[in-house]
Amino acid sequence: MLTLPLTAAFAAAVLFTAFLSGIFGMAGGMILLGLLLAMLPLAQAMLLHGITQLASNGWRAWLWRAHVNWRVMRHFAVVALLTTAVIALLPFTTNKATALIVLGLTPFLVLLLPKSLRPAATRPPHAWLCALICTTLQLVAGGAGPILDSFFVHTGMDRKQVVATKASIQTFSHLLRIGYFGSLVAAGGGSFDPIVVLIAVGCAMAGTSLSRRVLEVISEANFRRWTQWIVLSIAAIYLVQGGWLMARGAA
Repeated sequence: MLTLPLTAAFAAAVLFTAFLSGIFGMAGGMILLGLLLAMLPLAQAMLLHGITQLASNGWRAWLWRAHVNWRVMRHFAVVALLTTAVIALLPFTTNKATALIVLGLTPFLVLLLPKSLRPAATRPPHAWLCALICTTLQLVAGGAGPILDSFFVHTGMDRKQVVATKASIQTFSHLLRIGYFGSLVAAGGGSFDPIVVLIAVGCAMAGTSLSRRVLEVISEANFRRWTQWIVLSIAAIYLVQGGWLMARGAA
């Protein structure tokens, strides 16, 4: 499926993006998804991204397990499972251009919300809404990092709690996503080279492990400042890429 040069580039990308996500709890997955969408058909890109992010987030959740807010995690998991079941029954499909544009728009839409309306995942109704929106975006557009992050900015949780809880939530989300897109790939007769999957898992875990020391020493202010700028920069690239594909009439 991937040539040797592309496999090497993929391994380097997974290592770097897992390292980035290990520090900020997001952003790395957004970069990796953009690269995979450029290399693979939509369903296969979503599935391989899901496998890679499952390894990255699962390992990150384990490393920071003492800091996970399990109350938030439980609220999210119940609604995410129900949302996936509903979407799986709907005859809905998307394309690369739409996926990229949706991913690019979401961070900017969050910024437009007045402070009084900005959500906090520690409130159960907000956690339910977060699960509904994020799960839908995961299955329709392939990612929901910016929206998920917006539900944690105003919770009062420290950076370790934010990274750990988001990693746990994303681990569960990617399990659901793998099942959803795995069925689509199987129905289309697609498959993956096991070596590529092993490379993805190994590099994701390695990048996550390397990031731990950086998260230990980074300040809370820099953590929040850099997260916002990185996400908005990636979102802008997504919008340009999605608009270019749409202008060309490409899927």
